[in-house]
Amino acid sequence: MQVIAVSAALAISSAAQPARQDAPAELILIHGTILTGEGLKSGNPQIVSAMAIRNGKVLATGSDAAIQKLASSGTRIIDLHSKYGTNIFVMPGLNDAHVHLGGAGETKLNVDLTGVHSLAEMLQRIHDYALKSPAGHWLSGGNWDHTLWTQKTLPTRHDLDRVTGGHPTILERIDGHIAIANSAALAAAGITGKTQAPQGGAIDLDTNGNPTGILRETAMHLVEKLVPPPTRDERRHGLELAIADAASHGLTSVQDNSEWEDFLAYEDLEKAGKLSVRITEWLPFDASIATLKQMRAHHNANDPMLHTGMLKGFMDGSLGSRTAAMKAPFADDPKNSGLARYDQAKLNAMTVERGEAGFQIGFHAIGDRAAAMALNAFAQEAASAKSPSNRRNRIEHAQVVDPSDIARFAQLGVIASMQPNHLLTDMNWAMDRLGPQRAAYSYTWKGFLDAGVPLAFGTDYPVEPVTPFRGLYAAVTRANEAGTKNYFPEKSLTREQAIYIYTQGSAYAEFAENHKGKLSPGYDADFILIDRNLLTIPASEILKTQVLETVVAGKTVYPFAQRVPQRVPQRDRP
Repeated sequence: MQVIAVSAALAISSAAQPARQDAPAELILIHGTILTGEGLKSGNPQIVSAMAIRNGKVLATGSDAAIQKLASSGTRIIDLHSKYGTNIFVMPGLNDAHVHLGGAGETKLNVDLTGVHSLAEMLQRIHDYALKSPAGHWLSGGNWDHTLWTQKTLPTRHDLDRVTGGHPTILERIDGHIAIANSAALAAAGITGKTQAPQGGAIDLDTNGNPTGILRETAMHLVEKLVPPPTRDERRHGLELAIADAASHGLTSVQDNSEWEDFLAYEDLEKAGKLSVRITEWLPFDASIATLKQMRAHHNANDPMLHTGMLKGFMDGSLGSRTAAMKAPFADDPKNSGLARYDQAKLNAMTVERGEAGFQIGFHAIGDRAAAMALNAFAQEAASAKSPSNRRNRIEHAQVVDPSDIARFAQLGVIASMQPNHLLTDMNWAMDRLGPQRAAYSYTWKGFLDAGVPLAFGTDYPVEPVTPFRGLYAAVTRANEAGTKNYFPEKSLTREQAIYIYTQGSAYAEFAENHKGKLSPGYDADFILIDRNLLTIPASEILKTQVLETVVAGKTVYPFAQRVPQRVPQRDRP
């Protein structure tokens, strides 16, 4: 059969257009187990054996015989069982509703401390990187997590001073809400024991009143603003690595919180034909209305591969760093209730102003006090006659929410954008941090679902690995990866519910539910081929899922067939 190139330059439509049944298919998949996405929400998922694709859209799904009638002499037909075996499973592409590709790219190009299991291992990695760095070069990056260490003590500037060789250094914790800086970096920023932290931040001091090197929340910016930004080429290379990581794990769409310079680099990649995942880029809530409107107008809002989306604001920090804003103190730190970044009156005014300007708004809120403040602001916006009726505002993470506030989510139509994979890490200490009463209603995606609250799922990459299958596993088991410990397992979701949220729920959160998230006629032909049936395998096997191919707009983007010279026919890949 002839190979026909499928263009990704499609127009975003407000509703999926009915496919022309008289038009021949460009690509047909047969003899497969294809989950279309229809019926997932009701628990009766539709499975078909064949699918036809034309112009980057699903033309039709159904039986092998019916779909093969849509073939012409130029149609490419793939027998999935013949190529991959009977275990092959085709499903809609996953849509990660919360990533930081820019941060992931920078980490990949700088000091990467992901997974270090001790302070000694952390310092060795820093030492190795410092040795190969030119004099005066700032060391940045991070992703360290002291909760993985036997001794769960935070590092200090003195620890870093021993291995950084005079390089000014600042390294963020894996959650991005605290960082450790060495003495050279603190001196460059003029930080002493008398330095006043900005609102919503803190500078940790030792018993002598001197900085330990730990900077919390907004205080990190005092040093980070001094770090030279990456060059355009460096930034673009890091983003290519992060995007490739996402595509290789079955993501066809991501909703991204990175810097504006990263968005400009995405534009470069798109022009070069290297943007292999659809990206909706968030804008900074704190920017002025004028700046936000300029950003929104900068790029075609109907670009199906790249466009801007909601505004992202930060209400608080994280549970791991004890900077989440809580209504009551942490159980294991009774003098600390976390840090709120806004006062309520200012937050309300900014939210109403931005809502009236037509922006969707999403607030990072980990703690119950932070979630309540965000809901208060959304309620003020909802009361404004100038705000659009279909706001679809969001609260990102929503890890600890007072049960009385879950009903407010539903009343205000606020989406709970959550990352079930966080539980795999956090269950090691969440009970100690929260105490049994609050723990019982933490990470409560089932509580939200039962209350009628729209849900979207993601990973928070690079805070957690980008693979969505860890999140699906966590959602349906609430058990650790070894299967030896669980966290309120009665609050698990069904597999159908979890897949629905990670596809159609995430699409709804970005106003894309009419063309993303299902393999139905007129929908985007975004799908993945994996090595097992997620609906029937034992739950523990979900973690072992391997992506064989990732397809966006009918075109294979992993294993990156588009990078093969066009003169080489790709006869056996979608």
